[in-house]
Amino acid sequence: MTNAHPSLSPEDIERLKAPARRASIYRIFSYFSPLLLLLLWELSAQAALIDRRFFPPPSAIAGTAWDMIVSLELFDHIGATLRRVGVGYAMGAIPGVLLGLLLGLSAPLRRVLGPIFAALYPVPKIAILPLILLIFGVGDASKFVVIAIGVFFLMFYNTLGGVMQIPQIYLDVARNAGATRFQTFRRIALPSALPSIFTGLKLAAGSSFIIIAAAEFLGARSGVGFFIWASWQTFAVSRMFVGIVVISAMGYLTILAIEALERRFVPWSKH
Repeated sequence: MTNAHPSLSPEDIERLKAPARRASIYRIFSYFSPLLLLLLWELSAQAALIDRRFFPPPSAIAGTAWDMIVSLELFDHIGATLRRVGVGYAMGAIPGVLLGLLLGLSAPLRRVLGPIFAALYPVPKIAILPLILLIFGVGDASKFVVIAIGVFFLMFYNTLGGVMQIPQIYLDVARNAGATRFQTFRRIALPSALPSIFTGLKLAAGSSFIIIAAAEFLGARSGVGFFIWASWQTFAVSRMFVGIVVISAMGYLTILAIEALERRFVPWSKH
């Protein structure tokens, strides 16, 4: 009996292996490309190819960071920033999701309130910070509010978009089956909108750290943003870079945590 599928030649096997081999190479480069960038930066600074006054070598930045870790100074600033972001994030995300779901399911509410949100959304959140400082003072309350406003709109529009993408036939079937509004919300609207909600959570996390950095520039006596601003004022460039790296790392780790939750609660979503 002859074989209907002739065996592959060595050349065919190598050609089939090529995509997997390229993917492995790209993965390795993705892991080590930041280290290569740091190495290039270090060598350029040591060779005086870049101005060390503005771009100190990573070794000097790491030494400064270590001193701040040993003295616990860095942890005080990180704790202040994380507290402000956490509270403001929750204050904006929860109502943003609830209103996004509500307006997504209610066309009359969407027609009445939609234009109001559309008019307020383009206003830069940092532009209204002076007003918020006048109302709430220079304490943490003003930081909570400005973060909450920025987070709210991202969560609202992402949630609304997720609900609006639900095929109408699903809602019609639920209505014909006698489902209550709460059952429609729980069984159809919320699960369908979850991928968009998690997208909004990740976008809002990044925006929160951008907003808090600017807010701490202007009205704070602690926090990573304040620390960066104070370092700029004293021309402590290494300390300033420490603050930049730290706030970047906080945002990145927060997004990784949200992605882990997304894989847990929305396994059907594409990541």
